[in-house]
Amino acid sequence: MASYKYMLSADDVANELGCSKSHAYKLVKSMNKELASQGYITVAGRIPKAYWAKKMFGYESIGE
Repeated sequence: MASYKYMLSADDVANELGCSKSHAYKLVKSMNKELASQGYITVAGRIPKAYWAKKMFGYESIGE
């Protein structure tokens, strides 16, 4: 069975954007704040991959 990486860490975000880890943590914290205000449960330092795709690229992520 193949495993799907549902959550991206701040390190993953930093690698994806080519930015510092501290900036990536700020982005993840901001997105988690948005999700929490919509009633979603969040995990510090991680962001759902589908939400990341929607916010950064404007499309819905379909499983790999």
